[in-house]
Amino acid sequence: MSVRRLAAEQPASFAFTPENEAWADRQIAKYPEGRQASAVIPLLWKAQEQAGGWTPEPAIRAVAEKLDMAFIRVLEIATFYTMFNLQPVGRHFVQLCGTTPCALRGANELKEVCHRKIGPERHVTDDGALSWLEVECLGACANAPMVQVNYDYFEDLTPESLEKLLDDLQAGRPVKTGSQIGRQSSAPIGPEITLTDPALYNRQPAVAAAGGGTETPDLLSAGRPSTATETPGDPLGAKSAAQEKAADGQDTRDKREAVATAAQQSSPSVTGSKREAPKTGTGVRDPEA
Repeated sequence: MSVRRLAAEQPASFAFTPENEAWADRQIAKYPEGRQASAVIPLLWKAQEQAGGWTPEPAIRAVAEKLDMAFIRVLEIATFYTMFNLQPVGRHFVQLCGTTPCALRGANELKEVCHRKIGPERHVTDDGALSWLEVECLGACANAPMVQVNYDYFEDLTPESLEKLLDDLQAGRPVKTGSQIGRQSSAPIGPEITLTDPALYNRQPAVAAAGGGTETPDLLSAGRPSTATETPGDPLGAKSAAQEKAADGQDTRDKREAVATAAQQSSPSVTGSKREAPKTGTGVRDPEA
């Protein structure tokens, strides 16, 4: 990670507005007595918001005094987390993702647009409207390439759409957030190609084998028929169950119980067996018994 230093030019002072002061007090009150330092990150974030998108040195001192922390401790936090901007930014701070998924989808071309329309990284345009910075992954890989402007995401960008976005932001015109190609959330591009046949997911009540009844609603809602013979999606299972039942006239549960009873009677190692194991003195079962 590159070294992060405070800006050379700093304001003379910083103080929370009355509204933000009250907000800060509410954040501090969330923590037990003696643990007020736990509120340092939200207070720094609010100070940055009030300062216009960056965290000046007087704001860091104000937060340290508010939390009764050493200045160096708060400075360490502000310079460690890249969410805190240590230099002034434009009213619209453009963070351009340059990580692999975005790079593969055209982020390098978007960088060229930012250089041409705004200037080098961290430069603020003369009207104070725009500045930009390349950052690590912003978590919208499926909709790459993308940028974050202040608190909003703009996804599925092209050089043309990014250029128009920057022009609109600089001119104060309304902009469309999210996907710039009409994608719904992170869904695949294009029309639906799966589950297009309603028969695949609209289950109809199955007619009972006898009496012409229907499945009960609770079984249908769970997607489970009451008997194997009524399962429209498993004809082999229904046929196997019918054959098994006709073979000896017994229900499957009866067969399982019969097998378990036979196992109990044949082996003394089975729990519940009524047969006593022969005692040979060696611990080995007498094969003739």
